[in-house]
Amino acid sequence: MSTLAPVRVANDVLSGFCAQILQTLNVSLENANLTTAVLVKADLRGVYSHGVGRMRRYVSGIQAGTILPQAEATVVKETACTALLDAGGGLGQPAGWSGMTSALMKAKTHGIGIATVANSNHFGIAGYYSMMALQWDMIGLAFTNSAPLLVPTFGRDALLGTNPISMAVPSAAAPFVLDMATAIVPRGKLEVAAREGKPIPPGWATDENGLPTTDPLRVIQNLNQRLGGGLLPLGGVGEEMGGHKGYGLAAMVDILTGVLSGSGYLGKVYPQSPDGKPLPANVAHTFMAINVAMFRDLMEFKADMADFMQILRQSAKAADASRIYLAGEKEAELENEQLTHGIKLTAKVVEDLRQLGQELGVGCSF
Repeated sequence: MSTLAPVRVANDVLSGFCAQILQTLNVSLENANLTTAVLVKADLRGVYSHGVGRMRRYVSGIQAGTILPQAEATVVKETACTALLDAGGGLGQPAGWSGMTSALMKAKTHGIGIATVANSNHFGIAGYYSMMALQWDMIGLAFTNSAPLLVPTFGRDALLGTNPISMAVPSAAAPFVLDMATAIVPRGKLEVAAREGKPIPPGWATDENGLPTTDPLRVIQNLNQRLGGGLLPLGGVGEEMGGHKGYGLAAMVDILTGVLSGSGYLGKVYPQSPDGKPLPANVAHTFMAINVAMFRDLMEFKADMADFMQILRQSAKAADASRIYLAGEKEAELENEQLTHGIKLTAKVVEDLRQLGQELGVGCSF
């Protein structure tokens, strides 16, 4: 087999290996499993930018001291329906699980629960946490801010994160699962174009002067050195195509997470020291749970949701389209396929995981 060919790895094998990697760095078994579960879920659903390919990022953060491996999320303040947690600078995935669990517990009793988490790190795919609500027959929402990569409409400096929004809704059929960033594209697409020596469309990013550019390497270098320019919000440049709406959504997420929790926001997320060294990330998350049964009959709601999605799915298609998809359908179909046949990892990701295993003394069977 060519060294460039993708490798299929069984879900349990990949999960076990990654959990062992984290445990060698003094992450508890429970938190290692939680973190790994979120990363592997991303790969299963085809969100490879947030999957096990990010393991080295977490390992490097722990080794550099910007992620504290033994930190546990603690409750700072709470009421019957709300909670503020402090992640203690630890891994974002266990903190995210704690925050969503808190919101769900409150919604179970009081109909709605909202929990916000401060002083955290990257927590993986937002959809993992919103989907936790499906097991409770509730609607789940998850938000997080992130590293400043996005320029505000008419602006020049990257101040906002790609700041994802996720909502999962139960139904009598497959659930509705929205998981989207508020940038027009992720940074990863620029990195792919740069590696291949290809230009990017003029509506993806701006240069240091705030003007559209097709040079991905220039954008990446400017972002790394914080020289100006960055990714554009949903809609792209200016107001003509609705770029201001994507900008507004990104700002909304930053307010609901960073400002509401008293954590980092805008350029205060992933800050750097005066000499350019990384400081604690100060990422924030917010989770919401809605107990449908406290609004109306649950079974009737789920039947209406199934009907809602079926109407959309069976509506008239564009002349060149074969199918209308609902949010989460493509990801669910890929997840089912990969659970059966193994998760498809690129040769580069496999090589990096094997190297991590060698560095940390963890055997790799794939």
